[in-house]
Amino acid sequence: MKPTPPIDRVALEAILAPGSSGRMLPSEAYVSEEVLAWEREHFFARSWVCAGRATLIAEAGARHATSVGGEPVILVRGSDGAARGYFNVCRHRGHELLACGASAKRSAIHCPYHAWTYDLDGRLTHTPRFDPPAGFEPSEHGLVPVGVAEWAGWLFVNTSGDAIPFAQHLGAFAALLEPWQPERLVVGATHDYESPTNWKLPIENYQECYHCSAIHPELCAVSPPESGDNYTLPGAWVGGTMDLATHAETMSFDGHSNGVALPGLDDVQRRQVIYVGLFPNMLISAHPDYVMTHRIEPVRAGYSRVECQWLFDPDAVARPDFDPAYATEFWDLTNRQDWAACESVQRGLESRGYRPGPFSLDEDAVCQWVQLVARSYLAGELAVDS
Repeated sequence: MKPTPPIDRVALEAILAPGSSGRMLPSEAYVSEEVLAWEREHFFARSWVCAGRATLIAEAGARHATSVGGEPVILVRGSDGAARGYFNVCRHRGHELLACGASAKRSAIHCPYHAWTYDLDGRLTHTPRFDPPAGFEPSEHGLVPVGVAEWAGWLFVNTSGDAIPFAQHLGAFAALLEPWQPERLVVGATHDYESPTNWKLPIENYQECYHCSAIHPELCAVSPPESGDNYTLPGAWVGGTMDLATHAETMSFDGHSNGVALPGLDDVQRRQVIYVGLFPNMLISAHPDYVMTHRIEPVRAGYSRVECQWLFDPDAVARPDFDPAYATEFWDLTNRQDWAACESVQRGLESRGYRPGPFSLDEDAVCQWVQLVARSYLAGELAVDS
């Protein structure tokens, strides 16, 4: 039996009406804490959520603690080289094994409270000064695992254990992104943002350039806002392309690149930028000379944290004179322009005067994204075509 959707079924079915250009979700999708709690359980826990770059746990014994849709998770690189994940909870008294956001490297996992110790594969190995009750079996008290997939240099986590296969989640996007070889790229810069918006609004904003002429003059100077096309391919993602202006090598204020052109791209790919939203909360922007990502973490219904990273060719980063500012400053300005727009929309959504409006035909990717969310509300889990 499917769970009851958190949004009125009639409103969701109207969004999915055949022949419609689509429309925004009802306001409660953006302002209700109850809806966010439902989304954390059915969208984040039951899906594959990016937890960061695999270099967070580059060597055996390395571990990193993070939050995935509000769940505390610790990621570990095993002695066999495999990436593993566990709930960041000691099996004794529930203490965090590592503070959220922290990294460490040891040959075993130690709880800082009472020193219970676990092997890198999650087995409980030591309980110092612990007087066990009758029948206590260490093998029954190992760390609780979470699903982990490593792809293209990123780590993805499924905390419920019942997500669709990761390959199905990616669908055609894996082959689409392959020429950029993101697994060989290195992080050149990271910016962290906090925004008083629902986590879905930056993703909706990202899926169209209908707004670009109004708020992104710098972007329009290097990429015509009416250019490109959107994909209709399998997988839990929505996105498309935009073209570079004739004079531009990449997305920067003057179109000039201070990086290295990525070697796997063909002539067409070197003149485009791919923009993809990977469900539930990762944005991947693939440029001719760098790949930019946004990971959006919901904090409250109307408040989100965003990690933006820029990945460059290692040959570029190794240059003594390399400076990522040509890319980071351009996108920091663009990000802040977008955040301001999304924050204004959030305030509008909180008004009793809000009524969901129809999308333009130019907002077809937004329609695809909102319909994916609406179908998933009705299904009680990610509803993606295989």
